[in-house]
Amino acid sequence: MSGLREVKIPVTVLTGYLGAGKTTLLNRILSESHGKKYAVIVNEFGAIGIDNDLVVGADEEIYEMNNGCVCCTVRGDLIRVIGGLMKRAGSFDGILLETTGLADPAPVAQTFFVDEEISGRVCLDSVIAVVDAYHIMSQLGASEHHKEAEDQIAFADAILLNKVDLVSAEELARVEATISGINEFAEIVRCEKCNAPLDKIMGRGSFDLDRIIADAPGFLAAGEDEKAHHKDAALRHDHSISSVSMMLDSPIDIDKFEQWLGELRSIKGQDLLRYKGILDLANSDKRFAVQGVHMMMDGGNLDVWPEDEKRQSRMVFIGRNLDEVALRKSFEWCAL
Repeated sequence: MSGLREVKIPVTVLTGYLGAGKTTLLNRILSESHGKKYAVIVNEFGAIGIDNDLVVGADEEIYEMNNGCVCCTVRGDLIRVIGGLMKRAGSFDGILLETTGLADPAPVAQTFFVDEEISGRVCLDSVIAVVDAYHIMSQLGASEHHKEAEDQIAFADAILLNKVDLVSAEELARVEATISGINEFAEIVRCEKCNAPLDKIMGRGSFDLDRIIADAPGFLAAGEDEKAHHKDAALRHDHSISSVSMMLDSPIDIDKFEQWLGELRSIKGQDLLRYKGILDLANSDKRFAVQGVHMMMDGGNLDVWPEDEKRQSRMVFIGRNLDEVALRKSFEWCAL
């Protein structure tokens, strides 16, 4: 298990709405003395500037910077770009992918599920959303911005809440409550000028099957604990995105589970932004991890269940227009 992870190159996706601070964050990562080299994919056409003194032109796809990083502009398919980077594998420690401010991060994440060659060489380490604390409420309230801004928050493993110095304590509390209402499982890190600690951004392992079990306590909240998370009803979001977390004490019948999740994806695939789970499969002594994006799903065995840990299946869905009652009932149907 750990060996498979070591040979794959981790990819960190930086997302966030226009002006949130993604490029500021990218420049900071590239300029800090962390001793690592990163390849950078910028999901934009044309020229880009890095640290105000390096411009990668449209005719240059890969450019090696003085600090050892690699920078590329994306022209065409992401798979082709990553495939080209793989020819330089060993010359960098990870890949940073900055999306456009209007991008839906889901298609980017799907790339790491649908292409076998890519999935065998790289792993999606985490999705980091940079959120502008000063403007996010108006962005969520504007119909032309609503979907993109909300999806970026819902999809993230961690939220860098930037520009917190520009809002009052009361407004900051309201912003954080709104973000948690959209995605209660993402860690919120307050920052100014994207000055968050790098260990909150890089190497989180939030999206990796080998690390999902370590994240389970963080993204799982059920029953009364989940309700307490949003005890102030006035601050809860009124958007279409919600999260549902479920636990099941009985072993899972894998055939039933595959049938259930297959039907769910065929009916609600576009509404399922993210889903993760740790399953206790019948007739297996190993934890089974599953995760997906829309229609794309991946799964595999993790380590053996510890003798001192209760065997229990846990699933989390983040999506649009989720029917919590139906999800819970159908998940229970998967029990042996």
